[in-house]
Amino acid sequence: MIVLKLGGSVITDKDRPETLDGEALERAADAVAAALEDGVEDLVIVHGGGSFGHHNASEHGVTTVEGTRDAGAALDIHGAMTTLNRFVLSRLLECGVEAVPVHPFSAGHRDVEGDLELPTGQVATLLGEGFVPVLHGDLIAHAGSGATVVSGDELVAELARDLEADRIGLCSTVPGVLDDDDAVIDRIAAYEDVAGVLGESAATDVTGGMAAKVQALLALEAEASIFGLADLEAFLAGDEPGTTIDSS
Repeated sequence: MIVLKLGGSVITDKDRPETLDGEALERAADAVAAALEDGVEDLVIVHGGGSFGHHNASEHGVTTVEGTRDAGAALDIHGAMTTLNRFVLSRLLECGVEAVPVHPFSAGHRDVEGDLELPTGQVATLLGEGFVPVLHGDLIAHAGSGATVVSGDELVAELARDLEADRIGLCSTVPGVLDDDDAVIDRIAAYEDVAGVLGESAATDVTGGMAAKVQALLALEAEASIFGLADLEAFLAGDEPGTTIDSS
């Protein structure tokens, strides 16, 4: 059981609004297709918002904690994400991957404290029927706040817990979590060990950047890996490239 996130900054040009990185997406789709042909069975994919979701959310001032009750704003953000999702699905289908969408805006919610509730029965059922569910960063109903952003990293954490994932992978634009000398940190067991080197993303990002990723992964029981696109195929083949996140 693998939960894989394709970072929005990997599959889009995050500095240019609503611009796809077609070459990178094609490489990722090829790696996924090859892994499925080589025997990977249960795979769930989550992709980030990149220049589609983050740009529109920033324009409307919506984050994971600041919401909107403006339906037009909600449709702008959700619509941008479903557009990107269609691009991802199309590339996967072209490679022979039986990919289908699961849209979080229609599936989950946050309570008044901001805690995420994401039913995963539909994802488990799709897996059992031979599909590859593809979720994405999105808006989500938020009690007391209208609608807020749900990040791909949050979705990965919820899916990994509920589906009892064996492996978790985050494919990023960097080869792993980097230290002050831009060298890859091999293993992270506690956030305090790396807090000083985890800055915010340089591009528009309303979900917390690398720091949020590491914190979310440390809260999980399964080991997770953060790696670059060049190592996606190796991760899916069973290797542990990049940085391993494991608090046990």
